[in-house]
Amino acid sequence: MTTDRHFVIVGGGLAAVKTAQALRDNDFDGSVTLIGAEEHLPYERPPLSKEHLAGKQTLSEFTPKPAQWFRDENIDLRLGTEATALDPAARTVTLPDGSTLSYDKLALATGSTPRTLPIPGADAPGVYTLRTIENSDALVELFAKIDRLAIVGAGWIGLEVAAAARAADVAVTILESARLPLLGVLGSEMAQVFTDLHREHDVDFRFEARVAEIVVREGRAAGVLLADGSTVEADAVLVAVGAAPNTQLAADAGLAVDNGVLVAANLATSDPNIVAVGDIAAQRHPLLERRIRVEHWANALNQPTTAAVTMLGGETEYDRLPYFFTDQYDLGMEYTGYTAPDDDTTVVVRGDKAGREFVAFWLDADHRVLAGMNVNVWDLTDRIKELITAGDPVDPTRLADSSIPL
Repeated sequence: MTTDRHFVIVGGGLAAVKTAQALRDNDFDGSVTLIGAEEHLPYERPPLSKEHLAGKQTLSEFTPKPAQWFRDENIDLRLGTEATALDPAARTVTLPDGSTLSYDKLALATGSTPRTLPIPGADAPGVYTLRTIENSDALVELFAKIDRLAIVGAGWIGLEVAAAARAADVAVTILESARLPLLGVLGSEMAQVFTDLHREHDVDFRFEARVAEIVVREGRAAGVLLADGSTVEADAVLVAVGAAPNTQLAADAGLAVDNGVLVAANLATSDPNIVAVGDIAAQRHPLLERRIRVEHWANALNQPTTAAVTMLGGETEYDRLPYFFTDQYDLGMEYTGYTAPDDDTTVVVRGDKAGREFVAFWLDADHRVLAGMNVNVWDLTDRIKELITAGDPVDPTRLADSSIPL
């Protein structure tokens, strides 16, 4: 298609570059500008707590597109800069120097920011978070020179960093406010699997722990003081208590925001000329029939195809099931589907849970499959998707029987 329209993408991660790619793949030959806050070419984030942190991948290996691709595709790539304001009425983006960019369509892919702790010592040297390649590099260097690491938070990032630290022979203590790790995501039975896994690798868990203060000695973090008065000594502290979606730009522009930028099934925001993708997109999911916001790589990878079609005026919906994965020690896991913490579900296990080679299924009260998690068992994701999307009741006894094909 021949056009003089100008599309702008705000964000410098995987969702942003995939949106640019999807526009070109859909034959958009107008102008595209991509604005990214980081100095690096857009890169994928899962390796930051997995392969890169373990020293198995370099940045170039998880950078989807080289600089030449942006030149070849005529993408105006502006790294190391940020959009400071949006004016949906005028269709302009304001940059730090006060200049503006006009747009016909806009994609927001602003990602998220690690949450911090509102406690004394939280900003001291030796307190780390993990979101960027610089954060990951800093942890790699840290593991080579410390003996003890305290991690606040037992979510995916906290557990993956713990595994990498133990591989580097760093002693790890994890402080978690809940009674088990990942409790809100997986429930008690599956959360215990990850508890046992890390304990087998000598990780010290402190559950139902309330962190009162980061202990600072000689100008650096030296441990964590808990509300019960006890202290966990450490040479450094990682804060891994989740991430907040970067929605301020959208909110200031008057877009509908509620724990994310609210988007329809086609990823359009409350302004029809603006879409949102990735971590910030709180979508009304057409298959799940509920609003969800998923902070995982698969959304950043796959949502841009839908976003590009919407920007180009096509009819489409993003109906892929949520998907995420983790690698910790010798455990590899893929999770497909969605359950909320307050959903009334039953877990059915198929395979050898004790040997950590199994599939877990979450069933609702009518025995319909809502989600599935395959642990060290592969090539089942499509079968799990079929069970979920079919929406039919299943026999839990047959589901648990590995001799019966899914």
